[in-house]
Amino acid sequence: MSGAGGRAAVVAGLGGWVPPTAVTNDALARELDTSDEWIRTRTGIARRHVVDPGTATGDLAVEAGRRALRSAGTDAADVVVLATSTPDRPCPATAPEVASRLGLTGVCAFDIAAVCTGFVYALGVSAGLVASGFARSVLVIGADTFSTILDPADRTTRAIFGDGAGAVLLRAGDPDEPGALRGLQLGSDGSRSDLIQVAAGGSRQRSTGLPAEEAATYFTMDGRPVFAEAVRHMAASVEATAAALGGTPADVDRIVLHQANARILAAVAERVGVPLERFPSNIERVGNTVAASVPLVLADAVADGVLRPGQRVVLGGFGGGLTWGSVGLVWPETTPG
Repeated sequence: MSGAGGRAAVVAGLGGWVPPTAVTNDALARELDTSDEWIRTRTGIARRHVVDPGTATGDLAVEAGRRALRSAGTDAADVVVLATSTPDRPCPATAPEVASRLGLTGVCAFDIAAVCTGFVYALGVSAGLVASGFARSVLVIGADTFSTILDPADRTTRAIFGDGAGAVLLRAGDPDEPGALRGLQLGSDGSRSDLIQVAAGGSRQRSTGLPAEEAATYFTMDGRPVFAEAVRHMAASVEATAAALGGTPADVDRIVLHQANARILAAVAERVGVPLERFPSNIERVGNTVAASVPLVLADAVADGVLRPGQRVVLGGFGGGLTWGSVGLVWPETTPG
């Protein structure tokens, strides 16, 4: 993942943010036909954070981006890339406004929509911008407010998803130094796009000229096949990145995956033959935060001392599209902002 002259994208800063309002399983049980035990045994989640009325994805992205810049000891970036499937508005993209609010007016800024793989896709695109010489630094943010697109009566999706944002600052550096991104793997399978979707609101539904049914305006997911596809693709992607780094998953110190479901993480660990203890997780505290998931785990793992400088790391994700991907690095010296 280096360009002419050996230029590579290097992690230089890290930040995460979740909104202050937490919803426990017991609180959900007071609204829906569910229980703390039912949710924990199926997902591993105890609580999730949700935005208050009037708070949007861009607000979370600004806070996470500010923290990543502070972590890197700078207030500048040449590009802002925002991974999200819940933009503030369908049009325009949210990233330019996020950049402006961070004092980065005039820089290149755009959104990437790859659902739960969004942050890994954004890392890949941003690494290319650095390697090509177009940018010296890129602020990469993953942010989503899935609470705004969930059916209030759906106990499954409301139990799984939470809101949040995470970010890293990438800078140009040497491909052999700690923090340099390596072994990028990205993939998709659009033939299964209906497994994870919001059916209404886009041009396909609007072009019919018919009003959307209310159910079609909410997020839906076909859980059983999604589970199987997530395990298969994340395991294969992790193996491919580990091979590109010159080893196997067993040679990796930490595997930081999208926090879809605790059982999915356990199944991936079993498939790649790596102890689950090497998979940092915060799903119990924040749930599935979609594009924010991977950077939030990174921030928590560093803060908790689970992820330390010098450790070999693979980051991976799986989401709607279907999409999947992974990338590797040796973790650098950095403290969440």
